[in-house]
Amino acid sequence: MKHERIGYNHNKKTQICHTLALFILFAALLAGCDVSTSIKNEKIDQTPTSGHTSEVATEWFDLSLRLIEETPGFSPPVASRALGYMGTTLYEAVVPGMPAHNSFDGRLNELQPLPQPVTRVYWPAVANSALAVINRKLFRSTDSELLKAIDDLEEKLAGEFKLQIENSEFNWSAEHGRAVAEAIYAWSQSDGGHEGFATNFSDDFNAPTGPGMWIPTPPAYLPPLQPWWGENRSFAITTNDCSVTPQPAFSEEPESVFYTEAYEVYETFHQLTDEQREIALFWADDPGETETPPGHWISILNQVITDHNYSLDVAAEAYARLGIALADAFIVCWYEKYQYNLIRPISYIQQVIDPGWNNPHITDPVITPPFPEYPSGHSVQSGAAAMVLTELFGEVAFTDRTHEARGLGARSYSSFWEAAEEAAISRLYGGIHFRAAIDFGVEHGRCIGEEVNAIPLDKAR
Repeated sequence: MKHERIGYNHNKKTQICHTLALFILFAALLAGCDVSTSIKNEKIDQTPTSGHTSEVATEWFDLSLRLIEETPGFSPPVASRALGYMGTTLYEAVVPGMPAHNSFDGRLNELQPLPQPVTRVYWPAVANSALAVINRKLFRSTDSELLKAIDDLEEKLAGEFKLQIENSEFNWSAEHGRAVAEAIYAWSQSDGGHEGFATNFSDDFNAPTGPGMWIPTPPAYLPPLQPWWGENRSFAITTNDCSVTPQPAFSEEPESVFYTEAYEVYETFHQLTDEQREIALFWADDPGETETPPGHWISILNQVITDHNYSLDVAAEAYARLGIALADAFIVCWYEKYQYNLIRPISYIQQVIDPGWNNPHITDPVITPPFPEYPSGHSVQSGAAAMVLTELFGEVAFTDRTHEARGLGARSYSSFWEAAEEAAISRLYGGIHFRAAIDFGVEHGRCIGEEVNAIPLDKAR
């Protein structure tokens, strides 16, 4: 009897459960609910950003390097700005899935609170949508082929994610990514560099004249590039936060420090080794032909993240901090350049040392960038980049394969600082900068990197 009673209770409970299930199903149908969606939503991914690979980020930043190289007007300052906003967009899109991290809002100049996800989302899909939108916005002047490349990458990654998550989850994720990117882009429009790609050269800038002052350089004698870039709103710092050490006083006297530095440039060309020539070419990063100097450092970060299989949260913070450091480095450096407005080596050497001087070992004639000498942009941004990357990853050895497709071999480094020092001195080998612009430029960049590292994103700090 006991066993029969248990069986009776079991059957009765089963009938009640079935009845309740049918009632719930009937009620849902009457309410017009999609029962399948309700059930699927229970399976929405709750994995934090740290639980995903960084492939979505590296693929988008790889494409950004092509966009920088092939989109007209993306000079180094303009490229650095784009990379700063891309990195910030990625980070802000996925930081709600990083519970130990703060947003940048209130920590970057004039950045307001950003949209938050209204439900659980899939962070790689969020990142994909956000980076697609910000790339379309920042590279809106590019050609149809490159715009299609943006569409194609977004669709490719979206197709992969749709196989892993439900449609509702994907849609929520894409919506959140778009909302963050739109907010970042709206913020970017008021920084002073919004149309920078269309206004690189200025005939309206009244450069100071006189001994030691910058003048347009051969062979093109172009007007100054972005003379007001230093007035743009920076991401994190101001020109007062980091001031460059003053350059040696201008002089044409052979015993002066200035003349000695000029003669070093002149003499280096007559003694240039094959290794020095290789270094000069490797770090030249000419706009319109390469991804530019800031793009080169993003390329290095891409390789480090890929080689070490870092997760999406690590990648997001790295792209953000490096992008911000590069963007601020160009703003602060350009402010100093047009304050000092110093003559370039090619002009000084031709005026004071050798009227027929050029550098046949690199290019003939020397292609000096069309803006003042001091400090060296390569050096400032490289110092800032090395400071940020070392703080994030430590003393990491890496091989830089950025220019292999162009026939320049890979170069290996024991640390980010070794690469930064080589990038800086490459400008002496190339006949582009005096020693002071290089050494004090790296020091200037170190200060900028320290300021970016000090932005408190870790909630435990």
